[in-house]
Amino acid sequence: MNRRILIAALLLAALPATAHEVSKGPNGGRVVEAGPYHVELVVETKAVAVYLSDSNEKPIPAAGFKGLAILTIAGKAQRIELAPQDNRLAGSSPVAVPTAVKGVVQLTGPDGKTAQGRYH
Repeated sequence: MNRRILIAALLLAALPATAHEVSKGPNGGRVVEAGPYHVELVVETKAVAVYLSDSNEKPIPAAGFKGLAILTIAGKAQRIELAPQDNRLAGSSPVAVPTAVKGVVQLTGPDGKTAQGRYH
């Protein structure tokens, strides 16, 4: 009985670590969870794009969403407004963004609810 409790406790302890795991998305960016969404961050020089999908990795249209990327570039926080553009949220940085940038993407959905994804 004690062995089962120990195994259950170890499995539960591992859940938060896997919830924020970064994986590679269909657009070549890094994907993290942000509330009910999967958020893929794609950077190319100064362009920043965020693609949204649901928990089944089905794309979600960006219309009605707004976002803010707060990225640490060269030791300084850069705030990049994200607006719907085609099938993604897009914005531009005043400086070049490294591919493995660290930071946070904050989303506001059409329903007014907010979520955020962290990139470590």
